[in-house]
Amino acid sequence: MSAGVLRVGSALALTVATSRQDAGARTDTGGNVYVVIMGCGRVGASLAAALERLGHEVAVIDRDRDAFRRLGSDFHGRQVVGMGFDRQVLIEAGIERAGAFAAVSSGDNSNIISARVARENFGVEHVVARIYDHKRAAVYERLGIPTVATVPWTTDRFLRTLLPDGVATSWREPSGSMALLQLPLHEDWIGRSVRDLQGATGARVAFIMRFGTGVLPESKTVLQADDVVYVAARSGTVSDVTSVASRPPQEES
Repeated sequence: MSAGVLRVGSALALTVATSRQDAGARTDTGGNVYVVIMGCGRVGASLAAALERLGHEVAVIDRDRDAFRRLGSDFHGRQVVGMGFDRQVLIEAGIERAGAFAAVSSGDNSNIISARVARENFGVEHVVARIYDHKRAAVYERLGIPTVATVPWTTDRFLRTLLPDGVATSWREPSGSMALLQLPLHEDWIGRSVRDLQGATGARVAFIMRFGTGVLPESKTVLQADDVVYVAARSGTVSDVTSVASRPPQEES
């Protein structure tokens, strides 16, 4: 399964789980959710198959009828030809009873427009949109549309495979703008405080693994030998953060 499928699948799995827990969500008596997916590329088809295996009912929209071949003969959901942001197409797909909507086509604009139509016109509370340009993510988040920026996450997956001893993020929030990473430290940071590390790097220490146990540090917490430090940083600053941490701390003049 591709990195894009895993990333979007994780986001939609959380969306579906939230729908189940939401007392007002559109679910059947068995707790299953009716999900509409816009886009039947590799991600959309894999997502549809995975949701069906979990017992959910799925409808897939794509403007290319041939795209539905990716679904295979085992797919029992609805297949609708058309544009995913067209009201009539969405109605035909059953959007009025949907508990969740995923826009995973190859176009950022189409994805965000269709997600907004599903949310604002049809009252689908749980939506997620895939985007390629992670710089747009903050704008979409302000519109109330959770997004999945697949490019930064996929890049991290490759880094972890190609450079197992290098630095790669352990997690990114859906917009791709914040990263959580394990931060290798120069040995001279031992004995210094979390406050010192944060001040030097501009990152925030999220937690420390110490003797196999997670520790939520305070600013006065002192770094010890064999600590494994995880920090949260803005995606564009990861290289600078790791560079500072890999050098001895600078003494104040």
